[in-house]
Amino acid sequence: MLLKDTGKRLEPSPEGLHHAVCVDVVDLGLQDTPWGPKPKLQLTWELDLVNEKGGRRFVVARWFGANLSEKGHLRPFLEAWRGRKFTKEELAGFDPEVLVGVNCQVQVVHKIKDNGDVSAQVQAIVGAPKGVPTIRPSLEFVRVKDRTQHPTTEGSGQAEESDVPF
Repeated sequence: MLLKDTGKRLEPSPEGLHHAVCVDVVDLGLQDTPWGPKPKLQLTWELDLVNEKGGRRFVVARWFGANLSEKGHLRPFLEAWRGRKFTKEELAGFDPEVLVGVNCQVQVVHKIKDNGDVSAQVQAIVGAPKGVPTIRPSLEFVRVKDRTQHPTTEGSGQAEESDVPF
């Protein structure tokens, strides 16, 4: 099979603060870093904005080291989302799967790549706004873990209220 560049580019999600719902947590396994292989995970959100060209919600994601170290990026990110610090008990074992279906606001910024393409990146996160209806993962989004086993699996939401359950 020969592969080629189709010339198609995804439209990046718009910059700004957006209401979003976490739709996936992906264990990326060991990834090469300047400090050697490290475990990584990816958090993925759907924005409450539909891409007019594709008819689907915009999707953004961010990679993190898969640990809750004080010096890492994940822990302060999650603490900003939940609006409080982790307790010692929570730090002893936190299952990131509880994030799926949880609403928030994400700050999206654009980064221009060396080839001139624009990518959308999640820079910051805060809890969901009070008084705003909860959004659920769309039926079009299929979690990575379900794609190979059940390609037609629909997205699922767990959060009923705007309170962050983690």
